[in-house]
Amino acid sequence: MANKYGYNGAGGGKSGGFGGGNMQNLMKQAQQMQQKLQEAQQQLEEITVTGSAGGGLVEADVNGKKTVLAVRIKAEACDPDDAEMLEDLVLAAINDGYTKAQAKEDELMAPFAAMRGLL
Repeated sequence: MANKYGYNGAGGGKSGGFGGGNMQNLMKQAQQMQQKLQEAQQQLEEITVTGSAGGGLVEADVNGKKTVLAVRIKAEACDPDDAEMLEDLVLAAINDGYTKAQAKEDELMAPFAAMRGLL
């Protein structure tokens, strides 16, 4: 039985329980956020960035999920007497691609930053 302020002792005001409609709204918002998160994750898989090194001698295509998709090496980067330089250029191009992919991920996932520990 509610008192003159609408409190019935159940903790939820006039309707009792845990807020009734408020809980439904909260669940609806959570579902919408989950859908938006899935869409953002799909976009990350579709995004491709290109990292480069040595003024474009070596390029690496990386998607938003940080998977290396392709590596291109120009002939002038292939010095048989300096394989270490080519190795360094490949590594630098991949790391550049990762950095660019991370920037895209940060941009797309910014709206979900507060939810990181919850999902």
